[in-house]
Amino acid sequence: MSPKRLLCAAALCLCFAGAGALAQTAAPTAEPAAEPADMPGAESSAPEAPPPPPATPAATAPTPAAPATPTATAPKPTAAPMSGPVRNVVLVHGAFVDGSSWNGVVAKLQQKGYHVSSVQNPLTSLADDVAATRRVLARQDGPTILVGHSWGGVVITEAGANAPNVAGLVYVAAIAPDLHESTMDLMNRVAPAPANQGITADSTGFLWLDRSKYHADFAADVPENLTRVLSAAQQPIAATAFSETVNQVAWREKPSWYIVTTKDRAISPQVEQFMANRMGAKIVPISSSHLVPVSHAGAVADVIDRAARELSRQQ
Repeated sequence: MSPKRLLCAAALCLCFAGAGALAQTAAPTAEPAAEPADMPGAESSAPEAPPPPPATPAATAPTPAAPATPTATAPKPTAAPMSGPVRNVVLVHGAFVDGSSWNGVVAKLQQKGYHVSSVQNPLTSLADDVAATRRVLARQDGPTILVGHSWGGVVITEAGANAPNVAGLVYVAAIAPDLHESTMDLMNRVAPAPANQGITADSTGFLWLDRSKYHADFAADVPENLTRVLSAAQQPIAATAFSETVNQVAWREKPSWYIVTTKDRAISPQVEQFMANRMGAKIVPISSSHLVPVSHAGAVADVIDRAARELSRQQ
């Protein structure tokens, strides 16, 4: 080939090479989004080039964003109240007794046709007692009224919150704390109750009520032969429980009733009245000692029955 033809061929090669280079640099600018979505060649070449092209993050970014909206709104399942008559009653006992303290109330309510459950609180902590109560609540079929006596009021305040099957609450001479409030916060509003003098802590940090003072300070209107049995079977409560605070307040979202025991020597009737007024509860005074579920089982069952009937009319 002559030198003149060699020069022409070289010039043509340079022109094609320059055009190819120009096409490669111009292609991403012309169609950045279409390349990963429409070009199978981009998927097959991805493993050979670890850093993905700028178009790849832009294409994948919307993918996680789409499910983010339902995830953010899902965790608050505000379940609608259950409809129908209230035929279930869950009873929660307090300190120094067990679930058998409700036996008289259970019998009266069963005669009225209610499905009644009595929780056995371990009395080891607020969390443990709330868990025991929620296990029983989970077994109820239909609207339920939740009842707490004494320390059991703290338990139902926490356990009844956000519980769709709890239609209402009945506090029976019970502690009814507000948000981040403890039993001691409420008890310290007035001078110590007489029963406090008979409460002592053992070496493991559990509180016991002196058997010799059980009748006078805890159950003065219960026959002494029965209080001797009750004191022998008393269940101690962890001292730390009285300082634990609630993180949810059921009485702020549920209708409430409160039995004020006017002869109470364990919780001041003045404090009971304060708590009942604060929650806007329907108040029923009973001339009774602290252990009113035993001494006035029929009257307590009647209050629960009236509360259940009123709640049933509202369904």
